[in-house]
Amino acid sequence: MAGKRKKSVIPGFGLTMGITTGYLGLIVLFPLACLFFQTLDVSLDTVQKTVFSGRALAAFGLSFGASFAAACVNTVFGFLVAWVLVRYTFPGRFLVDAMVDLPFALPTAVAGISLTFLYAQNGWLGKFLYGLGIPSVYSRIGVFIALIFIGLPFVVRTVQPVLVNFDTQVEEAAASLGASRFKAFTRVIMPEVLPSAITGFALAFARALGEYGSVVFISGNMPHRTEIVPLLIMTRLEEYDYLGAQILAVVMLVLSFCFLFLINFLQYWGQRHHRMQECVA
Repeated sequence: MAGKRKKSVIPGFGLTMGITTGYLGLIVLFPLACLFFQTLDVSLDTVQKTVFSGRALAAFGLSFGASFAAACVNTVFGFLVAWVLVRYTFPGRFLVDAMVDLPFALPTAVAGISLTFLYAQNGWLGKFLYGLGIPSVYSRIGVFIALIFIGLPFVVRTVQPVLVNFDTQVEEAAASLGASRFKAFTRVIMPEVLPSAITGFALAFARALGEYGSVVFISGNMPHRTEIVPLLIMTRLEEYDYLGAQILAVVMLVLSFCFLFLINFLQYWGQRHHRMQECVA
């Protein structure tokens, strides 16, 4: 009896796990693995010339730098949006809640055209920015704006369910014990919301890394200045440089995986540290 495996209350784990693994392997892992292993035959000198060229390094720096900055901004303001939608009742609340999902449904090309007209030198918002000496279109700031637009819903929709399920009585108990609002927020609310906020950051960061449609219109696509890696890959394909496009894609894949692995590790470490503190308390 001791050697027998205990049956699960919910049957079908083996079948569903096999289908899940097979589906993910066929749709996700197999194409990426083929792309990676095909690049192993390329000489190291060719890889170095492609990846460490001035144009490629500038594109990598802009893609990762703008994506990271946009994800940070979205984490802060996405949390604020989720907080307002959950904690307050106001006219038009359901309309605002529906507008959060607009970047999900809106084609990225439409988003890029709209942002370009809005932030152009004679646009509704662009004329104020240009008046302050801030060029918002055909610049790195334009790339930053586009990545903020497409990444905000990921943070809001990740943090919002946690705030909805948060027990406000815990917050009231902290206040009754003499904790200030700031202390109650940092010691009671934030530890519960932080893992979901990190998840939202990772999703927004990953989405921004692969963004193409909304950026190509507002950035100007100038090499060494406003050119992102996805656009550089498309340029290589249009020039029939399939090997160069393949190398850039694999490097982008490896770097993205490393960044996401680091973010997920930090999230896991934060959750484990929080559970340990709860056990000690």
